[in-house]
Amino acid sequence: MRVDLFDFDLPDERIALRPANPRDAARLLVVKGDSRTDLKVHDLPGQLKFGDVLVVNRTKVIPARLHGHRRPRPDALDPSGLGPAIELTLHKRQAPDCWISFAKPGKRLALGDTVEFSHGLSAHVENKGDGGAVTFRFSKGGVDLDAAFAEVGEMPLPPYIASKRVVDDQDLADYQTLFAQSNGSVAAPTAGLHFTPNLITGLKDAGISIAEVTLHVGAGTFLPVKTDNTDEHVMHSEWGSISEETAALLNETRAAGGRIIPVGTTSLRILETATSEAGVVSNFAGDTDIFITPGYRFKAVDGLLTNFHLPKSTLFMLVSALAGLENMQAAYKHAIDTEYRFYSYGDACLLWPEKTS
Repeated sequence: MRVDLFDFDLPDERIALRPANPRDAARLLVVKGDSRTDLKVHDLPGQLKFGDVLVVNRTKVIPARLHGHRRPRPDALDPSGLGPAIELTLHKRQAPDCWISFAKPGKRLALGDTVEFSHGLSAHVENKGDGGAVTFRFSKGGVDLDAAFAEVGEMPLPPYIASKRVVDDQDLADYQTLFAQSNGSVAAPTAGLHFTPNLITGLKDAGISIAEVTLHVGAGTFLPVKTDNTDEHVMHSEWGSISEETAALLNETRAAGGRIIPVGTTSLRILETATSEAGVVSNFAGDTDIFITPGYRFKAVDGLLTNFHLPKSTLFMLVSALAGLENMQAAYKHAIDTEYRFYSYGDACLLWPEKTS
């Protein structure tokens, strides 16, 4: 499909720079076919049924944005001085001491270069791949490297927020879900940001269960689709897992007539990766580069709770595959006209699949 079919104009003032307070006070747009209903996230229990299961992503965002300097090369005029400033955004862990990252400016780095950070941390350039990806081998590994990231890194707010204000201590809490347990994401599964203890209590009281999966979100989620046709776009892979217990719960739910509603596109993608054509969810641990566009036949999910996504993004393509492109274009126009807040810290949608013959 043509990528420009997924374009729309978003006024700059619709981009949320802080989350709603409390989180479940965010607005909720319910989309079912061409109908649209304006609610609040705390109304979610009333939109679901007894026996439904919400599937949340338990990944935890790490301080994945690092600022350092390239170590001067041997032929530098002043080998004792500082080299050019380099910003790293971690993307995907390859080994205890090795990460694929996106570097700015990447053109200032060559194989063999070393980037030095504070607190004695450094990283060696091992490979330069396609799309600006650079593989770094760090001077520390495992839990020691994780501790170093906590010291030198900052929360990797998306560029549409970080370009407008300084990342601060409040983001340490705001850009993390209540479900966050497993270190590994460099972007939050933002639909999960809307949940509060009161909302979880309301869901349980309504007979709605919560299941957990993991998908470590990579920095590729912020990369634009640069091709003219969706068939030519290459997705970055991300690591995820589904436990045997979660798979069994979801299969039992479906057998009993309950619905499976992922919280966020990350939960949806790992579910669809781990589900057979017959609709059976299996335990899973590994990489996925699943790319969902209109025409995809969903196997695992019956709806989706998600935020509002960027134009021409893979995520807007995914929601259009589920709810219909025309329906989503109309829903987004309604959201813009009625001043919904967009993107990571913005409001939410509850999407039900477009009926097909």
